[in-house]
Amino acid sequence: MNKLQNALKANAIFSSISGILLIIFNSKIAALFGTDNTTIFWVVGLVLLYFTITIWYETKKQRRLAVQWIIIQDILWVAASLMMILLNPFDITPTGNLIIGIIAAIVLFMAINQTKALNQNKTATKNQ
Repeated sequence: MNKLQNALKANAIFSSISGILLIIFNSKIAALFGTDNTTIFWVVGLVLLYFTITIWYETKKQRRLAVQWIIIQDILWVAASLMMILLNPFDITPTGNLIIGIIAAIVLFMAINQTKALNQNKTATKNQ
């Protein structure tokens, strides 16, 4: 398994665990964030599970454009997380903001790791 496959696999594992935890523990997580609305947590969990499937697929295919799209989505996650923390539009608790920040740091690390691995991978195909 090459570095790109390992980087993608780490992202897929983290995303799937996060998605499953959000779905199973949506009520407890909502309480940590200071809200009674659990819908957003299981919806994000489902989206993360779908994202995981696309990552696993690209672990095998290693199409440059598709991997770049995964990296862009990770960077967008980090940017949105920073905006959530800075603007706090939903009155999230300090604990919730800490969780958002920790996850954003992990996702940023994965985006950087995937970018480095993609740039080093000479076998990543350029087609879609």
